[in-house]
Amino acid sequence: MAPGQRRDSNRTRRDADAGSSQLNGASFRMTSIPDLIRKKRDGGQLTDEEIRVFVRAVAEKTIQDCQTGAMLMAIWQRGMVSAETTTFTREMMSSGEVMSWPEAWRGVTVDKHSTGGVGDKVSLVLAPALAACGCKVPMISGRGLAHTGGTLDKLESIPGFRIQQSSDQIRDILGSVGCCIVGQTEQLVPADRVLYALRDATSTVDSLPLITGSIISKKGAESLSALVLDVKFGRAALYKDQQGARELADMLMSAGNGLGVRTGAILSRMDAVIGRRVGNSLEVIESLETLKGDGPDDLMELTATLGGLLLTMTGLASDLSEGRKKISDAVTGGAALSKFKAMMEAQGVAKETARELCSAHTDYFKVFRKSEHQMELKAPADGVVCDIDGMVVAQVLHKLGSGRSKAGDPVNHSVGAELLVSLDQSVQTGGPWLRLHYEDPAPTPDQIQQLQKALTVGTRTQQNRSLVAKVLPP
Repeated sequence: MAPGQRRDSNRTRRDADAGSSQLNGASFRMTSIPDLIRKKRDGGQLTDEEIRVFVRAVAEKTIQDCQTGAMLMAIWQRGMVSAETTTFTREMMSSGEVMSWPEAWRGVTVDKHSTGGVGDKVSLVLAPALAACGCKVPMISGRGLAHTGGTLDKLESIPGFRIQQSSDQIRDILGSVGCCIVGQTEQLVPADRVLYALRDATSTVDSLPLITGSIISKKGAESLSALVLDVKFGRAALYKDQQGARELADMLMSAGNGLGVRTGAILSRMDAVIGRRVGNSLEVIESLETLKGDGPDDLMELTATLGGLLLTMTGLASDLSEGRKKISDAVTGGAALSKFKAMMEAQGVAKETARELCSAHTDYFKVFRKSEHQMELKAPADGVVCDIDGMVVAQVLHKLGSGRSKAGDPVNHSVGAELLVSLDQSVQTGGPWLRLHYEDPAPTPDQIQQLQKALTVGTRTQQNRSLVAKVLPP
């Protein structure tokens, strides 16, 4: 056999290994994975057929990790046009189970996604508030990575809370309670689990098309009627400026609407801490206090705006103002707290524990494990609190064990921090401004110094402290 013939034979074998697919019931030509990588690397636009071949190969694990990594890098370098991103997202969604709901839930099955922040506990308040307003909320959430806390990690600080639920169990919980907060099932978007791990390993996490495919495919697989996105910008966000956040929001909305999910968004500032507590169990405590009508203004602003936009999109409110009021009333009136209690019980928490957590006056540390040590940091000068750098607070807590550096790492639910002051509040030299909850290892002198530098005390206050910079209806 001549050398050229051997190469052709090998090429044919590789093409066969890449697999074939079908579009609308019709077979189409074999497609070589190396050819797809080369095409995208050279700036070409992938066809629907070619994107389907790649995603199926990833889901069925018939592609080498090095080839997947090469394609991710090609997409990171060359990007995708809107049509490619929509097709990529749809194929990701279709790589596994797509959930189905009773006809009676049509139009009111909703969810929310946040791009992540420091002290971002909105989901814990929003999901039960939406359920109290008549929505069905199958909230599929994630774990924390790097400085951003994960909703599932927070909920797992509640003894007995089970985040893994089957599709049938999710449907039952929605039928009886109206909301659940769960992890991604094994059958839901399997291609995303493979790509997400490799994106981290190949430094392609910040690719707009890959972010869009990962987020929207999971939401599409939930068969939602409406989706709202909280896209953050600022020091402690993926995007530091509003322009970058707007670009991501536009792409996410385009992909969501392209899948038939009515998708809106808000752009919100992520510089300081959201609320006054950071860390898994501490954030659950603050969420419960909020559901009891004593929540911080910034947390309530985000919750009411995101929920109000969803109620408007589903027709349960005539406009954003009415929607915000309905969400606020559900929280302050106790209806959302009742839903949260029912959700805890439905997801494995003992009734006695749920009742204790939701009672008017409770010692939360009867339920949550308290950290072995607490330390109060003191204000360095007289004046007004002008700024608290949320990124610095999160990074120090992460090193003390509240977060993880890679998937699978354990987290310490008891590690966290309480802000004892608010922005624009007057402080005096030596007055406590932050309480640190820690175990082993103890914070180093350098970490304490970093925390002290996170606080800025001055003489002037900032007039506009609103976290919501822009509302983007679908």
